[in-house]
Amino acid sequence: MNVILGYLGLGLLFALAAIGSCIGTALAGNAAEGALKKNPEKSSTYMILSAIPASQGIYGFAGFFMWLQFVTDFAANGPLLFGVGATCGLVCMISAIRQGQICANGITGVSQGHDVMTNTLIYAALPEFFAILALVCSLLVVL
Repeated sequence: MNVILGYLGLGLLFALAAIGSCIGTALAGNAAEGALKKNPEKSSTYMILSAIPASQGIYGFAGFFMWLQFVTDFAANGPLLFGVGATCGLVCMISAIRQGQICANGITGVSQGHDVMTNTLIYAALPEFFAILALVCSLLVVL
């Protein structure tokens, strides 16, 4: 049972982070599609802001990869790995979704002629911090 919990935690770490990135980039991408109709000259700005929530999926993959490299006994650490993987994955998922919403609002603002790209990047970095913190904590607990 512990082995199953360990590998399930490993899977949740990546899966939840990737799901969040998919949702976050889709939210921002939808806003970008609408913004292209209003102000197509700013498409590079829309693309940059749309890609930002994808980073949490990268954090999930990094954690997944690090765990595979350094965790040798999934049987002894199963419940710990499950708890840490589910928690880190959930933080990354929520962070990516909320970051996608921030970026979508920034895209809308840019399309309306406001100069908000820099501010949007700063606001989008705030939920990113918690995803990074969750990844670091997961690595400190498991390594």
